[in-house]
Amino acid sequence: MQFGLFGGARTKRSVGIEDSQGYESFIDYVIEADRLGLKQLFLVEHHFTGQGQVSASMTLLAYLAARTRTIRLGTAVVVLPWHNPALIAEQAATLDLLSGGRVDFGVGKGYRQAEFDGFCIPIGEATERFDEAMEIIRKAWTSEGRFSHHGKRWHYDNIVVEPEPLQRPHPPLWLAAGSPDSVRRAAREGYNMLLDQLAQTDQILRRIAIFREECEKIGRPYNSNMVATSRALQMIHDEGERAAAYETRKRVISVIGDLARDKLADRVEDDTAPLLGTPQEIIARLKELEAGGATNILLVDPNASVANLRAFAREVMPAFTPQRAAAE
Repeated sequence: MQFGLFGGARTKRSVGIEDSQGYESFIDYVIEADRLGLKQLFLVEHHFTGQGQVSASMTLLAYLAARTRTIRLGTAVVVLPWHNPALIAEQAATLDLLSGGRVDFGVGKGYRQAEFDGFCIPIGEATERFDEAMEIIRKAWTSEGRFSHHGKRWHYDNIVVEPEPLQRPHPPLWLAAGSPDSVRRAAREGYNMLLDQLAQTDQILRRIAIFREECEKIGRPYNSNMVATSRALQMIHDEGERAAAYETRKRVISVIGDLARDKLADRVEDDTAPLLGTPQEIIARLKELEAGGATNILLVDPNASVANLRAFAREVMPAFTPQRAAAE
C-alpha cells in the first residue's frame, strides 16, 4: 500500500493575513509529505467559489516541482471544457519537464453549475467539449511533428505543440469515475482512476473490481496503484476526542452533502469512508481496503496539518510499508 495527498491550498484573506499565507502553509505540508515518503499529490482546482480555493493548479504545481524531490504532482482535475486544449497540452508538458517527469494529468468534464456559468459555457456541452479536448491533447502529445484538427469546437491548422512532455508518450492520464459506466470507460480509454472521498468502503471495492475486470477484458495490464482512493483523515488518540471528530465529519458532510447525495451513510457513526478513529482503527480500515485491492490511498486533511501528517507517518504507515515513517 502507498499513500499520497488529495486537496489544495485555501487562501485566508482577512485583517492582518495575506492571501499568500494559505499557500505557504500548504507548500510546507507538501514538502513534509515528500520528506516522509508519500508518493502522490493530487491538487484540486475550482473557480468563483469565494472560499479561496486553488484556481491556477498548474502554477502551484510548478512551484512545488521546485520544492520537492520525488512526490508525483497531479491535477484533480483540469476541467477541459473551460480551456483551450492546445494551451493545456503545452502547460502540462512544461510542468512535466520542470518536475523531472513527475506529472499525473487528471482531467474531468466538470459538475459545478456556477463555474460553467462564470465561464459562460453551457454545462450541457460539457461532455462533447471534454471528448474533443482530450482528442486534441492526445494528438498533441503523440503526433510526430505538426498536426491539424477540425472539430465542432476547435480548429487548428498545421500546429506543433511544444515542448514535448518528458514522460512518453505522455504523462499518465487520470479520470474521476463513480458509476459503473464511467469506471468501464476509464479502463477502456486508457485512464487511471480517481475515486472520491465520500464513497463507502463497499462502493470503492466494487468500483475497483469493475475497473480491473474491464482492463482484463480488453487486455490492458492492470496494477492496483492505477486506482487512487481519497480518504478523509481524522485520527484520534483517546475516546474524549471521538465526539469532536464526529462533529467535524458532520460539518464536512453538510458542506458537500448536496454534491454527494446517495454517497453518504445514514449516520456518521456508520460512515466507512473516512479514516476516523485511533491509529489501530485506521490501520484496520486500511487493511480492509487493501484486501479489496485499494492500495493507493490519498489522504484528505482540510487543515493540511504537518503535525497530523507526521502522526500518520509515525503511527500508521509502518503497518503497510517498509519506508521510513518516523517523524523526526
